[in-house]
Amino acid sequence: MQLRKTDTRSDRPKYIFVTGGVMSGLGKGVISASTAKLLQLTGLKVSCVKIDPYVNYDAGTMNPVAHGEVFVTKDGGECDMDLGNYERFLDVALTREHNITTGRVYLEVIQLERNGKYLGQCVQIIPHITDNIKDRVRKIVQDEKLDVVVVECGGTVGDIESQPFLEAFRQIELEEGGLNTLYIHVTLAPVLDVVGEQKTKPTQHSVQELRRIGIQPDILAVRCKKPLAAETRRKISLFASVNERSVISCYDVASIYQVPEILEEQGMLSAISEKIGLRSNKPRWSKWKQISKSSYNFDSVGLKIAAIGKYVSLPDSYVSVYHALWHAGAQIGSKIDVTWIDSEKFENSSGKLKLRYFDRFNGIIAPGGFGKRGSEGIINIANYARIKKIPYLGICFGFQLAIVAFVRNVCMLEDANSTELDPDTEHPVVKYMPEQNKKKEMGGSMRLGEHEIEIIEGSNARRLYGSRIIYRRHRHRFEFNQDYRQKIEDLGMIPSAHSDRGLRTETVEIPKHPFYFGVQYHSEFHSRPGRPEESFGAFVKAASFRS
Repeated sequence: MQLRKTDTRSDRPKYIFVTGGVMSGLGKGVISASTAKLLQLTGLKVSCVKIDPYVNYDAGTMNPVAHGEVFVTKDGGECDMDLGNYERFLDVALTREHNITTGRVYLEVIQLERNGKYLGQCVQIIPHITDNIKDRVRKIVQDEKLDVVVVECGGTVGDIESQPFLEAFRQIELEEGGLNTLYIHVTLAPVLDVVGEQKTKPTQHSVQELRRIGIQPDILAVRCKKPLAAETRRKISLFASVNERSVISCYDVASIYQVPEILEEQGMLSAISEKIGLRSNKPRWSKWKQISKSSYNFDSVGLKIAAIGKYVSLPDSYVSVYHALWHAGAQIGSKIDVTWIDSEKFENSSGKLKLRYFDRFNGIIAPGGFGKRGSEGIINIANYARIKKIPYLGICFGFQLAIVAFVRNVCMLEDANSTELDPDTEHPVVKYMPEQNKKKEMGGSMRLGEHEIEIIEGSNARRLYGSRIIYRRHRHRFEFNQDYRQKIEDLGMIPSAHSDRGLRTETVEIPKHPFYFGVQYHSEFHSRPGRPEESFGAFVKAASFRS
């Protein structure tokens, strides 16, 4: 076991590092967010940082099916979806600086080298790359005047690309002192069907690899289907050189919002306080337990929601949409049963005959997306929802294609389309944003981040939001063509909110429909447990009235 120097500087900021072993997808993000939530509930100012070891500058150009959802921060950062978990748990707005990637670190170091910052030096991983990583983490702590920062390292211990980040963690412990740093390692205790007992070898080997790098974990968060058996906990403690009280059983629960309670019941705060000397380790739960209970303890039969999209093979592609629906359902005491449907199946003429399939659903939601594949299916489904009076919520791409469906089928302009899908369309009701023509790079070049939106008096949107001005996050290159505004308005689709002094339409609605609402912005990023985003809340409420 690694020895640490005694340190009495307990009033300094605390650094908690979360690493993962055995395999990816164990839930490091939820454990990191839950740990941060526990600390926040004790009255500390806490935030989270996600480290992604990939060489991409950010998540913006990655395929959602390969990487999962691209979460957009208030300042327009295209980030890992774990930042969404952090925001939902902590109810804070993070920035792009809270997502550190290998690409960002190396690009900055190379730029500094080109500018003469390291003149005469041989630029190396240690100290130049590791110093840059440490500086980024410390800057967040200083700028936000944090008591504690929880830093999650993506990937698994042993990955080549993770090594500079783990080395930076090790150096921070040396520089900040043992009393101000703590390591949580997330591992797995699988159960083989043949044997029927929890296996500890994956955890043992993962900890050995971490110790080889120079890091001794203080707390083990062990993922398992059922709580760890006493013998399993004892064996892990013995072989990993971790106090048995600090072997935390992270077993499956009905809702991720239960996890902070599960951690606290097993002494997570006590284990953290013992190591880094927190002033208080008593959480003031306030409304959190009520929020947690409402997310799985439902009063009514589940509502069936059809989510139509292009990336449904990986539900994590729409993780914020799922949570926003969950929040809205919890508010009315209803479970939300989401069926993820590939829109490509409803594209051609035979697909149109299958549209009766949607009669069984209480509501239809069409989230964001890009590209031609599956777009005709979304158009067909959006039109079917309009005709059959099925509650419909279109977000970004789903907003744009709902307008295309209306112009084709109500305004009778059959060739209507988005120029993203058909650059030569006779009726470009959705067009490329003019300022996008000046952009040459793909990454970080869309209309991103939070913008002010003005809602028209007397509209459904105004009643829904209860305010004239709202702020929401965006991620798009195409927008509604204002040349068609009067035409759709005359026939019953009302543009009810706008931004940039009326230049951009932000919402459309059909007042005579039970609920037909489209938003250009990504309303899902604004939703919180216990406080669902208003468009989701209204959509789910409307869906609950459909038998």
